[in-house]
Formats: sequence, C-alpha cells, structure tokens
Amino acid sequence: MQGRKNYTEKLFTSFQLSDRVPKDNFYRRLRESLDLNSIYKDTSELYGSTGNPSIDPVVFFKLMLTGYLENITSDRKLVEHCSMRMDILYFLGYDIDEPLPWHSTISRTRQLYPAEVFEMLFNKVFTMCVQKRMVSGHTQAVDSAPVKANASMESIKLKKPFQSIERHFEIVDIENQPPALTPPTGLITAPQHQLSRVKKHQDKLRDNPVASVGASHEKAQLVSNKTHYNPHDPDARISVKPGKARKFNYHCSMAVDTAAGVISHIQADFADGRDSQYLPGLASSIQDRLTKDELIMTDLVADAGYSNGYNYQFLEKQNISAWIPVFGMYKPEVEGFLYDNEIDQFSCPMGKLLSFKALEYNADGKPMKAYWASRKDCMSCILKATCAPNTGCKRIVRTAFDPEYQRAYIRQHSRRGKRMKRVRQSTVEPVFGSLVQYYGLNKINVLGKEGAHKNMLMAAIAFNIKKYLKTTKRKVVINAAMEPSCTKINKYARLATFLASSSLFLPVNANT
Repeated sequence: MQGRKNYTEKLFTSFQLSDRVPKDNFYRRLRESLDLNSIYKDTSELYGSTGNPSIDPVVFFKLMLTGYLENITSDRKLVEHCSMRMDILYFLGYDIDEPLPWHSTISRTRQLYPAEVFEMLFNKVFTMCVQKRMVSGHTQAVDSAPVKANASMESIKLKKPFQSIERHFEIVDIENQPPALTPPTGLITAPQHQLSRVKKHQDKLRDNPVASVGASHEKAQLVSNKTHYNPHDPDARISVKPGKARKFNYHCSMAVDTAAGVISHIQADFADGRDSQYLPGLASSIQDRLTKDELIMTDLVADAGYSNGYNYQFLEKQNISAWIPVFGMYKPEVEGFLYDNEIDQFSCPMGKLLSFKALEYNADGKPMKAYWASRKDCMSCILKATCAPNTGCKRIVRTAFDPEYQRAYIRQHSRRGKRMKRVRQSTVEPVFGSLVQYYGLNKINVLGKEGAHKNMLMAAIAFNIKKYLKTTKRKVVINAAMEPSCTKINKYARLATFLASSSLFLPVNANT
C-alpha cells in the first residue's frame, strides 16, 4: 500500500537548536572556536549613551562572516538564507521564532564601522592561525588582481580642467555656500606630459582601424582615468586585462604565507596604479603584522609586475630577499660596452672610457645615471657612424638602481629562483581564484575604496577561518642534521628498546 505523509503544523513547547545541530557541524565548531567578545570594546566609542539600541556588533560580524562563507553578497538574500538554516541561527545566537536584523540595518552598520575594526578581526583570526602553527612567516607570496567595482562604463563623464572658466565659477559658488558643501569631483590633475601621452595613444587608435586587444568598443578605447571618471563611484578606476573589456575596477593586493596558504595581508587600492608602486606599503604592513606575532619575513615572492629598482633597494634595506623577476625591458648589460663596477664607468669596443657625468630624472621622476665619452675621442673614432651617428659623442643612460637590478637578475636565474617561481604560482594564485569563486569577491557591491577594503578583509577572514577549522595543529619538525647528539642517542636507544621488545624480532639461537 502506498504511504502518504499527512503534515499538520504543530506548536512545539520544548525545542532547542543545540539539540538539532550536529556536533561536527561547521557553524557549531565555528561558534566554539571564534570568540568575538572583543568587538564590543573595539566598537564602543562609535555609539552614544542615548537612543534606541543598535544591532549587536558581534551579530553583525557573524552575519558578515556567514555571507562570505556562503558566497552571498546581497544583504537581503543573506537575511533570507540565514533565517532558513538552523545551524546558522545557532551560530548567530537566534532562535527559530526570532526575527533577524533588517537588511538595511546591516548596510548602514557596515558604513558606520571604520576599516580599522575589520582589520582588528582579521588580525585576531590571523593570530589564531599562527598559534595553530599554520604560519611560518619567513616566506610570503604577493600578487594582485582587479575586482569589478559597482560602476558602469556607460555612466562615465569627462573631467574638467583644473584651471578653467567653469572651474572658476564653481569655486565662487562654493565660497558663497555654507561650509558643509563639499567641492565637486572630476577635475583633471594629471601632469601635462601624461595627458600628452594619452592623447597620442588615442590619436593612434583613431587612425588605426584594428581594434586593440580587450577594448574593441570605440567608446572604451578613447577613455582614460586622466580625462574621465564615474560620478556614481569616483574611487573606481578604469583598468583592462589582456583579452578582457575595459571596466571600472578596484585593485586587490594580497600576501599569502607559503606554509599552509594562510592570507597574511589584503588591501584595496586604486586600479589605475601599478603593482610596483604598492609594494613598499604592502611589505611594511606584512612585516608589522608578523612582528606582532613574533615572526620575521626573510623572503618575498612576486611576479614581474612588482619589478622596480626602488622596491629592490627597499627590500634589501629591510633584510628581505626579493624573488621578483626583472621586467623584460631591462637589459643586464650594454652590448659591446664593458662596465667596471669599482670605478663606475663603461669602456667602448675601441677602449675609450665613458665616465659617470650626471644624475638625471625622466618624465616620471625616476633617477637615471648618465655616462658619456669625450667628444674628442668619438669624433676621431672609426665607429662613429654606427655607434653615435646623430650626436657628438656616445651617451649611455642607465637606471640609478642598476646594482639592485643586477642582484635581482642573478637571483631570478638561479636554481632557487626558479623554485620560488613555482612556489608563488602554487600558493597565491589558487587563493585568488578561491576568493573570487567561493568567498564573494567576484564584485564589490559597495561604493568607495574604504568599502572595497572592508569587503576584501571579510573575504580573507572567511577564507582563513575555514582553513583554520579544517587544519589540525601542526607539529614542529626538527631537522636531524641540527638535532643535538644526545637527542640522537636517546632516539636510537628508544629504537633499540622497541626492536628488542617486539615479537617480530626473535633472538637468534646459535644452534639454528
């Protein structure tokens, strides 16, 4: 006979979530492992002593953490999802008949809390990973990726010149208004040489009918951060990757410890900046966080996008070995010219000397060292027509950080340098993929750089806490070559005692 279940909703008089959530449930283990009571102290100064009570700060951060663990970026969908999960309700400290906070309350609270509160929670989870011996500290892999901003290319506007008639009238209007009125955004502040470079590039695109890679749309080609902005989110910047369309993005910089893949630092930056310009601040933040947990960084691994002479020098002063490949434009030597490091000069194929003459700066402000030979030596040289046809003497310009580049080039082509490249590829790149696919970092749904930084911090916290709950406590492995001799003797003695007492090894009789 076919069975049929008749359902009639009942009113339970005795029900406890703790009895329904299994002991090995993820959110039950997370509730037992993560203590967030310190958040009350961190956020106490943000509230007054009168008015209606706000959302519990611990509940807010638990909701945020749940959203990134469940890959839900919408506050409305997050509240709906949590209300249907008994294990999440138990983690939040809510009963099944208790309404969760309103989704708009979550959004306003996120805007209220500064980024420092989110960083304190990140430091707390990172310290938990250190105490569980998941972090070595000595080797950090650094990488970056663009994250889609909540801004559209269809709503861009042209920036106004910083000095113009319209700008003058706007300043006059601002001066006649109350002080609360903020100055308008969208002003051209780039230097003239950069604007000229952008105009030259756009003129070339207009003359060339072949579309550039990743920006086939005509409107997308002829825009630049120097001349255009998005009024909806002025902090978002236009950036493009090979094979992809131009978008408004934020720049996500991240460092991962190579021991167990724990994220040691993450930050949001403007997407129009180069990776290399963010490295000094990134390395300092990593070192400060590791120092608080009594760890020291000795090696930093990154790709060629972080190659910069100043970065090499900065890391060497911090006693950090930079495993960063030298970018392709750099040449370790000048073909046909020998360099003497002791006296800092070049010699040409004819034996004439090119001494260091002056320290110059290019258009971007980078220091360059200029070497040139005497006009008398070059004018009488038989190679003048091929060596220096358009100038009175041969001139060589090298970066002022050439020694640092040379040392980085040698490290790059060493055996350990090739191994470090594989370590970076297998450590930080999979973490980025996990954050984008499973931890809500596919798009930034809030506005502003600070809001993007909070989102990235919460995604990293969710990643680290999940790895923390999956990892058992690591044992400290002592290298046998560094082990004291007495310890070795004790180890061998214990092994002999075990073999003697084991039934697998019987004493040998002389008659057998």
